[in-house]
Amino acid sequence: MGNITEELARVERSVATDGEVRRIAMSRRFEASRERVWAALTEPERLAQWFLPVTGDLQEGGVYQLEGNASGDILRCHAPAEFRLTWHFGEPQGLSEVTVALSGDDAAEFAMEHAAEFPAAMWDQYGAGAVGVGWDGALYSLVRYLEDGVALDPDQWMTSEDALRLNELSAAAWGEAQRADGASDEAVERAVRETIAFYAGD
Repeated sequence: MGNITEELARVERSVATDGEVRRIAMSRRFEASRERVWAALTEPERLAQWFLPVTGDLQEGGVYQLEGNASGDILRCHAPAEFRLTWHFGEPQGLSEVTVALSGDDAAEFAMEHAAEFPAAMWDQYGAGAVGVGWDGALYSLVRYLEDGVALDPDQWMTSEDALRLNELSAAAWGEAQRADGASDEAVERAVRETIAFYAGD
């Protein structure tokens, strides 16, 4: 597979502000069938290999819990085309929904949007990188799984040079998406700097 720089360049990113709601969106093309990508995204045994173990009633109207991570309600699930769910850490605090859509056949077109009411202080400090870098990391892990059948070891990956490189490039890319949404150069520079420092543990 390509290197991290090439992989991140294959992702299109956008940020949109809708009142109190920020919409973080990303899309890319997979050299895998829509059915295979859908299975990796929704089947618990596959999801655990590249992302996190998940439990719950995994159907429309059900609930889910990602181990040590987010939980929520499954609002929509139309296989193999689209699902939408709420995304919360702990108690819900305002809107936070993730929508994933797949189209195409032999090569799947993937599109994801995370719409949320981010706390003002969090957005001012980190901007779109607050969640965008995490989604880039997850998408990179999914690519590895689909193309190579390789599951990244979380403990080894988080402290690796590759992970640090991905986080830096992703933070910069989300900064540019934020700039396109009208953010000032000062706001973008601060968000990128603070996001990189956060993921580096500084």
